[in-house]
Amino acid sequence: MKALRREALELSRSAKIASKAALVVPEARSEARRLQGEADSALAEALSLKDAARLEDLHLWRMEKTRDSRKGTKKYEYWMASWREGSKVRNVHLGSCKKLDHQAALQKARKAKAEALGIDQAGGEDTPNPAP
Repeated sequence: MKALRREALELSRSAKIASKAALVVPEARSEARRLQGEADSALAEALSLKDAARLEDLHLWRMEKTRDSRKGTKKYEYWMASWREGSKVRNVHLGSCKKLDHQAALQKARKAKAEALGIDQAGGEDTPNPAP
């Protein structure tokens, strides 16, 4: 996303230079329009990647708890995900490490973050179909 923004800025600068050159050379005007169009499309692409980048910015980790009983201690592990919402950190329980592997937990965490932030995940494979 940063690279696309940087590229859009450079293309915009080139378009501005070409438009100034169009005062002297009339053919430079079409080049200036072409460069400005490329800059606008690169900036639009960078902005479309913004939501995807926000979903990637989360921390996935394993929580370990021990529980004492008459039979002894038992250890439980489960997946947790954390991300920032404003100035606060949100922690979400994802499920048991026995039932979910790392990839499944990561996918579940991205889905939970998308719902929490109100981001539409177009093209998601695991989006539920509405009941008839």
